[in-house]
Amino acid sequence: MMIESDVIYAYVKSSDWLKPAANKLMTKITRGEFGTVYSSREILHELYYVSLEEGVSLEEFIRRAATITAIPNLTLLPTVYEIDLLALALMQQYKLSSIFDAYYAATCLKMVEDKTIITTDEEYDKVAGIKRIDPRDI
Repeated sequence: MMIESDVIYAYVKSSDWLKPAANKLMTKITRGEFGTVYSSREILHELYYVSLEEGVSLEEFIRRAATITAIPNLTLLPTVYEIDLLALALMQQYKLSSIFDAYYAATCLKMVEDKTIITTDEEYDKVAGIKRIDPRDI
């Protein structure tokens, strides 16, 4: 299973509408209840831009990035050129508007065995082969 940026970002922020579900999910991941859980390393890029837009200092972003990379049982999957190309093809095929959503979808399809992504973003529902689980349902 893979976690999308909305859940991880809610976890590292001081307050967010999704924070209670994110905290609950991260506790389960840390305990190893799901085995190894994945995300794309592209979340660090997306969260950098989102954080800057919200006025977060670079120092605070570094703290958030360090928190993300230290979560037990969470592995950030690398981006390789096959993922890059598939992400662009998915943008075209499914009219995905976010390059980051496309990267996460491509990573989920190519590198995550069960093809499941945990996110509130319904954009993934239109991508064939991906199963989306809302984190509030876990």
